[in-house]
Amino acid sequence: MTDFGLSDGYIGIMKGVIWQIAPQAQIADLTHEIPPQDILAGAITLARCAPFFPAMTVHLGVVDPGVGTSRRTIAARLNDQLFVGPDNGLLTLLIEKAEREGQKVEFIHLDQPRFWLDRISYSFHGRDVFAPVGAHLANGVPLRDLGTPIENPVRLAIPKPERTPGGWRGQVLHVDHFGNCATNLGEEQISGIGQMVIDIKGRKIHNMVKSFGERQTGELIAMFDSDGRMAIGIVNGSAAGLLHIRVGDWVEVMTGSSR
Repeated sequence: MTDFGLSDGYIGIMKGVIWQIAPQAQIADLTHEIPPQDILAGAITLARCAPFFPAMTVHLGVVDPGVGTSRRTIAARLNDQLFVGPDNGLLTLLIEKAEREGQKVEFIHLDQPRFWLDRISYSFHGRDVFAPVGAHLANGVPLRDLGTPIENPVRLAIPKPERTPGGWRGQVLHVDHFGNCATNLGEEQISGIGQMVIDIKGRKIHNMVKSFGERQTGELIAMFDSDGRMAIGIVNGSAAGLLHIRVGDWVEVMTGSSR
């Protein structure tokens, strides 16, 4: 998973490096269309996708605006899967989930150059560090051989929902390809409310639906998405496009009695 796009050959280069070291590796592309330098979008995508892969899958995540600086390069084991990438918060949501569920967590600072390419650029650690390290993991090199254990990986300060006198206040965390806007409000906040009014960008939505098919084309709706987050959408349209919704915009949920 990267923010590299597909037009410049960078993804092919990384695959070439991996296959030179681990020719048996099976490579799946999650996406290479993370918005440039958008670490939060990368963290959400990794958290959404990783649980559906087999045990001991090696996940390479490269959204790395700090490439070439003093930021660390890391590998991690979270439960039964392995991760390689910059230490900039990409793993935040996965770390939080593993800790909530009491799963095994282990972090390694990648400080053993023998597992990298011979020459390291200041701008392409995906090729020079992360791809070879991931390939060595795929070959069975133990995680701890790759570097020094650490206990303080960088974490993003992801906004949390806020309780209000009449309900909840949340924020948009992610806008997908369809213009659906996922918030940080989840089933744990919303499920027990019953009748509610949802306010976003001055538009009000009365109650939630279970699917797009419950409303007519062009209607603004709120529903739980496949990740369990409350999302704002438009049936057969783009809520983000119509209402100019952006990541960070506020969403208010009020109980029916507080309308």
